[in-house]
Formats: sequence, C-alpha cells, structure tokens
Amino acid sequence: MSKKGQNTDSFCCFPKVKVDNCRYLCYNDSIFEDEGSRKQGKGVEYTMKQSYIFEYLDENDFRKKERSVKKYNMLAYKKMMFDYYPELRNGNFLGELVAVSKKDKTKSYELKLPTDDLFAKVHGEIRLHYTVYEDKNIILLTNITPEGILDEGHRAELSTYKGVMISKTNPEKDMFKVNLLNMLQK
Repeated sequence: MSKKGQNTDSFCCFPKVKVDNCRYLCYNDSIFEDEGSRKQGKGVEYTMKQSYIFEYLDENDFRKKERSVKKYNMLAYKKMMFDYYPELRNGNFLGELVAVSKKDKTKSYELKLPTDDLFAKVHGEIRLHYTVYEDKNIILLTNITPEGILDEGHRAELSTYKGVMISKTNPEKDMFKVNLLNMLQK
C-alpha cells in the first residue's frame, strides 16, 4: 500500500483507489454502472475499460491551431473539446477512415468539425486529423486544417469581410471569393 490508501500493482503504473473492501480501481480506467443491478439491490458492478491516451505529432503547432479554432469558431472548438475528444478517448473513432496501415497497425481518420458554409467555401472545411494505434491505446493528434488561415489567425488578429475571416496575405483573393459566392446566392 502506498500513501493514503492507494494501491499500485506492477502491471499498472497509475495509482489505484480503493472502491470497496476488496476492489481497487485504476485512475486510468472508466467506471461503468449497471442500472439493472442497482435497481435490484445487487449494488454497483465495475468493469475495467482502458481509455485511449492523446499524443501529438507537434504539440506546440497543434495547440496554436486549437487556440485559433477557439478564437474564430467557438462552436467547432466546443464540439471538439466536449463531444469529440471524450468519444475518441472512449474508443469511438469518429470521422472518415482515410488510411489503414497493417504494417504499423494504425488507422488514420479525418473528422469534420462544424463550420460556417461561407467560411468552408472560402477557406475549406475545418478538419481534425488523427491516427489511432489500437495495440498501444494511443491516439496521435496530427493536424487541424485549413492550416494557412489557422496559423495566420494565431500570429495576428484577422479581420472579417461580410462575416468571413480574411487572411492578411491574400485579402483581395478572399474578398473576391466572398463577393462571388454572395452574387451566386442571389
């Protein structure tokens, strides 16, 4: 026994918490409760389910893009943080399967985040790219696209034109696209 009633086993590197007199639960495991057994007075049943761990290809770059999504598209950020990330950690892989590597035992996915239609037509869909290592229980977060506007949005404050972010490198091109799309809608 280690400090404060926590137990660590040789097969688990995380401290364990005492659940009842004879069971311990690892911090990295999820608790699932069987409602039927609780209603029948049998108590709570615990099952151990290993969750996936997030790792990053380039954490600094990825975090910059995440902050840029937070600043310019709050809906996409909230869905990513509160809906998609917990689902991915539980092993529910969302999005489109892009590639499978039997040699490395990996699967690559692209998850489309909620995006304004006009923004998507001007800059492209906001997509989260990730790779799953199922044998190691690791999800490698690789990229968020479109890279250009997200990187630029992190470096400097972007202006908007008719509700769409305009890049500082090609403002005329972006304004032309917005005007063209508005004319086509009429």
